[in-house]
Amino acid sequence: MTKIAVFVGSLRKDSFNLSLAKNVERLSPEGVEFDYIDMDLPLYNQDLDGDMPAKVVEMKKTVEAADGVLFVTPEYNRSFSGVIKNAIDWASRPWGQSSFTGKPAAIIGASMGALGATQAQHDLRNVALFFDMKLMGQPEVYFNAATGLDEDGKAVESSEDFLRGFAEAFAKHVEANK
Repeated sequence: MTKIAVFVGSLRKDSFNLSLAKNVERLSPEGVEFDYIDMDLPLYNQDLDGDMPAKVVEMKKTVEAADGVLFVTPEYNRSFSGVIKNAIDWASRPWGQSSFTGKPAAIIGASMGALGATQAQHDLRNVALFFDMKLMGQPEVYFNAATGLDEDGKAVESSEDFLRGFAEAFAKHVEANK
């Protein structure tokens, strides 16, 4: 069993990025299990490093138990969401106790435009590299939700092979780097 901790950077009920993550999960090889992180966390406060909220402790344990990490980010104002930034801040603290260090990871994202969260992914890559995560370089997923998802959030047929290819490559990346 390969466990993936999944960070979806949108809290919206009908989030395109949550739909993207669910499609990648559905198209993943057998034996790959997604564990979605509860992103509804309090704002990071360094004063709490010694007494982290229970939700934060649970998140850190989930990441540490995972074989890999998948970030699924929307693009807000040409960068990744504050929701992901906040979760990363918590999971990487206290200083020297990052839950991300050395984890194999990938970054994907969806938007309603043709650029599919390219800027957000670029910015998030810099952060992930800082934590010495083993980032998968290819294939990249800059997903246009307007043309790639149906009204129920399921990937349209023309997108499924592409997402399946990503899911298979990511599973191999995680297995090779755990």
